[in-house]
Amino acid sequence: MHIHRISAFKNPALDLLWFENWVAALETLNGRTYQRIDLDSPLGNTRVWGLNTSDDSLEALVIFPGARTSALFWDIDRGLDNLGNGLRIFLVETNGLPNPSAGNTPDIRSNDYGIWAAGVLGQLGLSRAFVAGASFGGLVCMKLCIVHPEKVLAAFLLNPGCLQPFSLTPKNLFYNLLPILYPSRKNVQRFLNKAVFGKPQHQLSAGGEALLEAYEIFALKRYRDQTQKPYFMRTELEQVRTDTYLLAGGRDLLFPPAISINNAVNKIQSLKKVLLFDHAGHGIETYPKALQALGELIRKHQARDAALAKLLNTN
Repeated sequence: MHIHRISAFKNPALDLLWFENWVAALETLNGRTYQRIDLDSPLGNTRVWGLNTSDDSLEALVIFPGARTSALFWDIDRGLDNLGNGLRIFLVETNGLPNPSAGNTPDIRSNDYGIWAAGVLGQLGLSRAFVAGASFGGLVCMKLCIVHPEKVLAAFLLNPGCLQPFSLTPKNLFYNLLPILYPSRKNVQRFLNKAVFGKPQHQLSAGGEALLEAYEIFALKRYRDQTQKPYFMRTELEQVRTDTYLLAGGRDLLFPPAISINNAVNKIQSLKKVLLFDHAGHGIETYPKALQALGELIRKHQARDAALAKLLNTN
C-alpha cells in the first residue's frame, strides 16, 4: 500500500499522553473501561477500542469515525447503550486522524482505505461484520464494500462525506473555517453549536460536551493534519452491492441531507432505507435517537437473515 500523506502530532509523547488522559476522563464520565487493541496494519499502528468483545457468538459492529474526531465520540454519555444489547463493538481509530493510530494515509481516491479496513477486520478475527461510519467514516465503509463486500453484513452511513461535495455555502464555510483559522474555545463552541449539534433536541450532557470541546481544541492546535478530506464518490457508489442504510441529520450544514439522500437513492443500488432526523446536526453519531434507530435496523437485518437461513435449511 502506497503512503500518500502523513499527519502527525507536534509533540507525539506529550500529545498522546494528553489523549490517553482524555480517554480516562471519558471512561470516568461513562463509568466503564474500553479494551485497548493495537493492530499492525499496512498504515502502521491502528488503535481499536473494544466493548463487549469476549462473546464470539455475537455479531460485530465495526465503527469508523469522522474527520477530526475520535471513534470514541460515538460513546460520549454512553451513547452506544442506545444500540441495545447483543453486539460486539469495535471502534476503529482511522489512520490519519488525531488519535493514537499512525498518521500514514493512502490516496483517498484509491480503494486503499477499503483494503486497509478489510485488513483491520481480519486482524480483529472478524470474517464478517456490520460496519458504520460517520462523515469520513462513511467513505471508508463504501470503499470496504467495493473491494471486499463479502466481509460486510450491512453498511450504515451517518451523514457520510461520500455522497456529495462539501457544502460551500457561506454559512457552512464560516462556521467550519473560523475554528481552523482561530482555534479559540469561543470559536470551537460556535462551530459545535451551529454545525455539530442541533440544540436543544440534539445535545450532550455538560460533561460530555466539555470533553468533545476539549478534544476539538486539542486536535486543532496539536495535530498537523495533512490527511485528505472526503469527496463525492459519484459513479464509484454504483459498484456497491452491500445492503446499505443512510441516516441523515436534518440540520447538517456540511452535507445538506436532501442532496445526500437524492444521490444515495440514485447511485447506491443496494440502498435499503433512508432515515432523516430533523433535529440532528452533522455530529449525528452523538444523537441518541439515531443510535437507537441504528440498533433497530441491525436487529431487523439479523431477523431477516435468520428467517432466510431457516427457509433455506427447510428446503
